[in-house]
Amino acid sequence: MEKSLPGQRLKWLILIALYLIGTNPVFSACNDTAMPQVNWANCDLSGKDFKNKDLSGSVMTGANFNDTDFSGATLENVDLNFASLVNTRFDNARMNNSRLLAVKAKGASFKAALLENCRFSRASLPNADFTAVKADRANFYEADLQSAVFSAAQLNNANFEQSNLSKADFTATVMNEAKLSSARLHATRFVDAVLYKAVLDKADARDADFTGADLSKASFREAEIEESDFTGAILKDTIWSNYKRCRTNSIGVCR
Repeated sequence: MEKSLPGQRLKWLILIALYLIGTNPVFSACNDTAMPQVNWANCDLSGKDFKNKDLSGSVMTGANFNDTDFSGATLENVDLNFASLVNTRFDNARMNNSRLLAVKAKGASFKAALLENCRFSRASLPNADFTAVKADRANFYEADLQSAVFSAAQLNNANFEQSNLSKADFTATVMNEAKLSSARLHATRFVDAVLYKAVLDKADARDADFTGADLSKASFREAEIEESDFTGAILKDTIWSNYKRCRTNSIGVCR
């Protein structure tokens, strides 16, 4: 009996075994037509146009989509982990429940995209545009979001723990019960934002702008808030950096 099988014979035996147990092996085919559940793992599809395409359930792990246009596309339950998405457009895309762990997406645009339950943990997203996204329960843990724009976004229960949000813009954003513990918030704008019950414990929020924000029942335990601007901010029952609970009528100053 042969001690080892030649590579080609072994490959065919594996394929036959998979067929007999009812499994259909799927290999990346970078020239496959855009369709649901396509496998583009590790493919280079930079600069392509996939506007309004249905790619739900697809595997795109480690792929290069730099300068690609996914505007209006359906990308729900898609695996984009470790993909390169520099200057990629996802405007108005449907991306609920998709995974974008550790993506490199400097300057990417997600304007008005649906991003509920999406995972962006440890992603690199400086200067990314999330204007008017709906991203409840999205996870941005340890993400780099320097100078990112989240104006008029919906981010209820979103997780930004330990993320870098320096100079990011959350103007008029609704982020009830958002988690920003230990986040870096240097010169970050929260003007007119709603952060009811948001947790900013141990955040570095020096020079952040909370003008007109609703911080009712938010928590700043041990946060650095030197030179931060709370002009007109609602501080009803807010927990201050020294663990003091602000009075219900506190506006601008924790009393």
